[in-house]
Amino acid sequence: QVQLVESGGGLVQAGGSLSLSCAASGLTFSWYAMGWFRQAPGKEREFVAAISRSHNTDYADSMKGRFTISRDNAKNTVHLQMNSLKPEDTAVYYCAADHDVITPTTAPEYDYWGQGTQVTVSS
Repeated sequence: QVQLVESGGGLVQAGGSLSLSCAASGLTFSWYAMGWFRQAPGKEREFVAAISRSHNTDYADSMKGRFTISRDNAKNTVHLQMNSLKPEDTAVYYCAADHDVITPTTAPEYDYWGQGTQVTVSS
């Protein structure tokens, strides 16, 4: 049974930083591309960042230069370092896994999802 468990969310002031983690189990982690998505109230789920099996990365334009995705295959974890946070970054952040060699950027491409972690950025 595949499980993805996010952690690290919370409340932070604008301009601050948060580091999210996603622990994966029940799959051969190194075979999967990993991604982060987010969903704000009343909005569709949107792509944040992805990292391939070979550690190639891709980011949504609004996150470039502020967010960094990384993975640790030895610990079956993927991280999202978020800096210079803005109130519009407030959302539930989801971790996802896709059995593919590329860095998928759309939600339907992903096979497994976590339950999400809330990130709230106050102004």
